[in-house]
Amino acid sequence: MFNAKEFLQALEALAQEKGISKDAIIESLKEAMEKAYRKQLGTGDDALVSVDIDADAGRISMYQILKVVEEVDDDFLQISIDDIKKMNLDLQVGDDYKIEASTEDMAKAAAMTVKNIFRQKLAEAEKAALYEIYKDKMGEMIIGQVEKIDERSAIVNIGRTSVYLPKSHCIPGEVFKIGDRIKLYVIDVSIVQGKSAQINVSRADAGFLRRLFEEEIHEIYEGTVVIKNIAREAGERSKVAVYSLDPNVDPAGACIGPNGTRIQKIVGQLGNAKEKEKIDIIAYNDIPGIFIMEALKPAQVLGVVLEAKKKAAIAVIANGQSALAIGKRGVNARLAVKLTGWDIAIKEQDEALALGLHYLTADELRRDEEIRRYEEEIKRREAARQAAIDAIPPTPKDDITMTQVMAEATPSEKVTPEVAKPVAQPKPVEAPKPEKKTVIRTTKTLEDLERELEREKERNLAKATAPKKRPYKRGEKRDEMPVEKPVVTPTLTPTSYMDIYSDEEIEELEKEEVVTEEEDIDFEEFEDYYDTEE
Repeated sequence: MFNAKEFLQALEALAQEKGISKDAIIESLKEAMEKAYRKQLGTGDDALVSVDIDADAGRISMYQILKVVEEVDDDFLQISIDDIKKMNLDLQVGDDYKIEASTEDMAKAAAMTVKNIFRQKLAEAEKAALYEIYKDKMGEMIIGQVEKIDERSAIVNIGRTSVYLPKSHCIPGEVFKIGDRIKLYVIDVSIVQGKSAQINVSRADAGFLRRLFEEEIHEIYEGTVVIKNIAREAGERSKVAVYSLDPNVDPAGACIGPNGTRIQKIVGQLGNAKEKEKIDIIAYNDIPGIFIMEALKPAQVLGVVLEAKKKAAIAVIANGQSALAIGKRGVNARLAVKLTGWDIAIKEQDEALALGLHYLTADELRRDEEIRRYEEEIKRREAARQAAIDAIPPTPKDDITMTQVMAEATPSEKVTPEVAKPVAQPKPVEAPKPEKKTVIRTTKTLEDLERELEREKERNLAKATAPKKRPYKRGEKRDEMPVEKPVVTPTLTPTSYMDIYSDEEIEELEKEEVVTEEEDIDFEEFEDYYDTEE
């Protein structure tokens, strides 16, 4: 037994100092005691031992474990079932028999072993805790305080531990003082066997510049403006390719700010050297040729010659622009290559013409890209149309057969087969026979016929001039209806030529007139009309 309260207080203090949990400390102590007890038994690592630590009760229990067997092969590892029965224990073959040992019985050497192993386990737990804390910080910015400086590096305290900042990851020309608070970019976090968690930090990495842009430019932080890529040579020059997801936001203008205020804030955090690092904001373009032309700024690029398979390009610049395109010690050209991922050769216009290079201007590149995208869209639509056609399942042959069988099995009306009618054979064309003139003979004389025709015309004329009946109103008697007087017209003198009708034809004409006169008119159809007039 030990003082549980003091033990718990010691656990709290140790956990706070090492930055690890109480459970991790108890587990480390348990493993240390098991190893020391196993070593004291002298059975090597084969012995089965167990240590139980009850911090709340203030008790530590140690056990040696023996396996119950029929016949014993190793006294340090096994115990026979007969011995178990003699002790009147309720155990079966295969069960564990625990022999309790007191911590006071441990030798001084074993106690020293516990101490050493416990320290080792604590160090391992501390590494694991550091790794868990900083593994999520990879690619992020942290702040530390300079503890130590030498010609090759600086030691920076970041809270739970201190990190090593080599000179190669410092911005050239910057100078630190002990106690300075500086920003660090976490490149990587790893655990090396036998060492503490390795936290690699830098101030010269391109990620350091990316995080500064995210901190100072809210359009980038919000995601409206996106950083496509960064090429950096710390202390010299950097190129940042950006594009906007909002057509109303100028990506380069958002990064530079009014009168360059935003970009100057970023430059001010890139070390305290006399010559500040220069930053070029490049408008990203998904057309490779135009992106290359933008990446070589501030040089004036007239056009490019592209070899897409090799990802190589020749940039044709205005005469006298080589110094700007290449840059101080070639930094501008190197950064353009890093930024675009293309191998770039630079030629002035006169040299390009002498070599017979046919370069494409920015407008020609845009036109070619539009044509390419249009052709791709046509192909895509054609492929989609063909895929839709191919997706239509063909009609199975079995279904066709079944439909035919069902159609035959369905009863229908009895159809009498049509008998083919004999086709009439064309008759031979006969020669036209001469027409026979028909002579009409009459028993009446010409004078009689003329008199009859004259009488017939008089009758027809009288009928035509006779007053017609009009519709009568409701309540009006037909006898009271006024009768219009016939208008007598002079008889027409027959001409010298008149048609001659036969008796049968005249009789037919008379019958038609009688039928016309006897035709009744249903005047009741007009009653509604006359009612409205009244």
